[in-house]
Amino acid sequence: MTDQLDTKPANGMPTTYDPKDTEAKWYAYWKEQGYFQAGKRTDKDTYTIVIPPPNVTGMLHIGHALDFTLQDILIRMKRMQGFDALWLPGSDHAGIATQTKVEQKLREEGVTRYDLGREKFLGKVWEWKEHYNGIIRDQWAKMGLSLDYSRERFTLDEGLSKAVREVFVKLYEKGLIYRGKRIINWDPAARTALSDIEVEYKEVQGALYHLRYPLKDGSGSITVATTRPETMLGDTAVAVHPKDERYKNMIGKMLVLPIIGREIPVIADEYVDKEFGSGAVKITPAHDPNDFEVGTRHDLPQILVMNESGVMNENAGKYQGMDRFECRKAIVADMKESGVLLKIEEHVHQVGHSERSGAVVEPYLSTQWFVAMKPLAEKAIDSQKSGTGVTFVPDRFEKIYLNWIENVRDWCISRQLWWGHRIPAYYCEACGELHVSRDAVSACAKCGSGSIRQDEDVLDTWFSSALWPFSTLGWPEKTADLERYYPTNVLVTGYDIIYFWVARMIFTALEFTGQIPFKDVLIHGLVRDAEGRKMSKSLGNGVDPLDVIEQYGADAMRFMISTGSTPGQDLRFRFEKVEQARNFANKIWNASRFALMNLEGVTASDVHLDRKLGTADRWILHRLNETVRDVTRLMDSYEFGETGRLLYNFIWDDLCDWYIEFAKLSLYGTDTEQKNSTQAVLGYVLDRTQRLIHPFMPFISEEIWQHLPHEGETITLAEWPVYDAKLEAPDAVGEMSLLMDIIRTVRNIRAEVNVPMSKKVELLVKPADEAANAVLSRNEEYLKRFCGTSLLEINPALAAPNKAMTGVVTGAELYLPLAGLIDIAQEIARLEKEVQSLNGEVERIEKKLGNEGFVAKAPARVIDEEKAKLADYASKREVVLGRLQELKEG
Repeated sequence: MTDQLDTKPANGMPTTYDPKDTEAKWYAYWKEQGYFQAGKRTDKDTYTIVIPPPNVTGMLHIGHALDFTLQDILIRMKRMQGFDALWLPGSDHAGIATQTKVEQKLREEGVTRYDLGREKFLGKVWEWKEHYNGIIRDQWAKMGLSLDYSRERFTLDEGLSKAVREVFVKLYEKGLIYRGKRIINWDPAARTALSDIEVEYKEVQGALYHLRYPLKDGSGSITVATTRPETMLGDTAVAVHPKDERYKNMIGKMLVLPIIGREIPVIADEYVDKEFGSGAVKITPAHDPNDFEVGTRHDLPQILVMNESGVMNENAGKYQGMDRFECRKAIVADMKESGVLLKIEEHVHQVGHSERSGAVVEPYLSTQWFVAMKPLAEKAIDSQKSGTGVTFVPDRFEKIYLNWIENVRDWCISRQLWWGHRIPAYYCEACGELHVSRDAVSACAKCGSGSIRQDEDVLDTWFSSALWPFSTLGWPEKTADLERYYPTNVLVTGYDIIYFWVARMIFTALEFTGQIPFKDVLIHGLVRDAEGRKMSKSLGNGVDPLDVIEQYGADAMRFMISTGSTPGQDLRFRFEKVEQARNFANKIWNASRFALMNLEGVTASDVHLDRKLGTADRWILHRLNETVRDVTRLMDSYEFGETGRLLYNFIWDDLCDWYIEFAKLSLYGTDTEQKNSTQAVLGYVLDRTQRLIHPFMPFISEEIWQHLPHEGETITLAEWPVYDAKLEAPDAVGEMSLLMDIIRTVRNIRAEVNVPMSKKVELLVKPADEAANAVLSRNEEYLKRFCGTSLLEINPALAAPNKAMTGVVTGAELYLPLAGLIDIAQEIARLEKEVQSLNGEVERIEKKLGNEGFVAKAPARVIDEEKAKLADYASKREVVLGRLQELKEG
């Protein structure tokens, strides 16, 4: 440590923990010293995580805090375990999302992107990117994320742009990227195609319009229903099921399209559900994805009736120039007047809205660039089903993933934006030749013309982020980082982007690297508010992680959000839970302060366990050892919630409430050897405890660790504790269990009769056997101190006294002669209540053991444990019944 970081007062740690000063100090130090940088342990195995890159649209939210904290916990533990651990940071240009934000800002200034032109507009977006990237880095620092900033990437970096062009060209050359007309999600406000994830479906109160289409020959009509009557202007057929007897004689006949007067055929297609509605469906190939497929099968015309702004075009006849929703009203009015409209029903349905602009999304026939997904999906499916694929945690998400890729549709990758990776396609204005190239094309290879125009569109954001696990490491170049750190170990992400990001990363990785991009995918849920609602601007229930850190400290926030749920489950954010986590941090701080006051003069070389250890010392080492084993196992299984519970219980209960209290006898006693042993154990346990809690609470653990006797510069590089069989002490556990049971029972009795700990009491103990007698005699100082006795008698031959409170624990009977302090009738009532409780336990276990199904299926060990419990409860009941009898007779 450097001098300026040593803020420790001469007499030890500060009285209270100050998160603000501590967090800023340590993060700056960690970064300055390069502790987060990978590549320094070339002889070690690697462990790699690439951060899911946040969008440069604004500040990080509490969902990011959860996602990033889980990753930091993993990388910190692996770094301590000696791995060459790389956590690669970066951010995503987020095409439409960022462009929308910048355009909104420009509109406030009275300017549009068209006023600026492409280049100047992109300059404005780069300014936005730099500003918010800086904010994101500040937030990462506030959260304590141990990122390798030397390898930070951005999806529009030149290196990543090169990877994007390489993938585009190779897929095009394989025939897996093509340009064609298909139905896509269209945002009429932003005037761009959208990916499925950019469409939000909202429940809308609409209407179902029933329309009558007359047959040209006058022999009848067919009724169809639609929620979008304005699209009828683009109808090119009416479809019925080929086996629907109602329409069998109409198939092949011509209908007259109302209002327009165009003739359209009646066609047969199995797509139609003959049981639904009238069994007839209007087909509008240019404005509906299913109709497009039907139209393609039947070679129907594709008639667009509106333009890219959602305004009706020249194919809409007299409605040309109307907004699509104005047109709807006008058509409904005209159809009413002409008798075409049979009825209108109220209809609640899901309507797609643009996540960015809020506009109602229009299914729209458009010429776009697509990726043919089936061949790519087949590799991913084969990998998964052969057992060489990605491991999903929890595993139920594998089915969701497989279901999607087995039914995947071609992916529209072009966007009508300016911000993003411009499509590397070039058109010759002279001869129309298309050139797809990694490098800019200046002359046509076919005719030699220099009149070349690059495609105006950019690629879907997900196209570049699909390459993130390997493009960030230098692909397509064969870099040292790619060789060493790829494939990565784990991806941590939410379940909401399994299809749109996780699946696409797997597709592209298998296609271009021949390997899965990550071994595990850890899926977490959403962070919801205390009532379980999704956080949103409209509800005003969002939580800013920086506000939480400002009030409670980063460690408290990290501990709460990382341990508050199980993998795959949503987390409810409750401020009282953060407060509990802060109280936990304070408990750790106060316990450590006490310990350090009693470790003055103790050095790192003094903290060894080659000593004569007492019962409490051996017990806490055993419990620590168990905790090390279980925490490591649970962390490797991504069970952060259960890990947090174990750490909380060990630190709060075992260490603070029991061991430190027991240690005071040695620390304040006159036996120097015993005191030195306790100091060594206390120093050892506190050191290992800080290491275990460090991934969750990096700041407070570093601050405490620096005050403890230790070797090394920082806890971030301290060795992760490992299980040590030599520390197993089941006999000490049994002894401590007996002592703690007695202490708890005596304190409970005191509480029942309102006898404070300040008032000394007599305690008579009757051990059940010689082994218990030896344990109690050996540890009677603990009983005197923590039971608050004026007299302690331990006697296997003890006769139960009259007028005494009674307690029964496994291994001993307890009597507190409290004449004059208790009501005998009250004590009888208490014992009768205890008998009822014991009766319940005996009956419960007898019932379980009497269940043939349980006995047949349960392991022998479990049955033996239940029998032992039954014997113990029955024995306790006999003692209490006997005592009751004595009191009633006496």
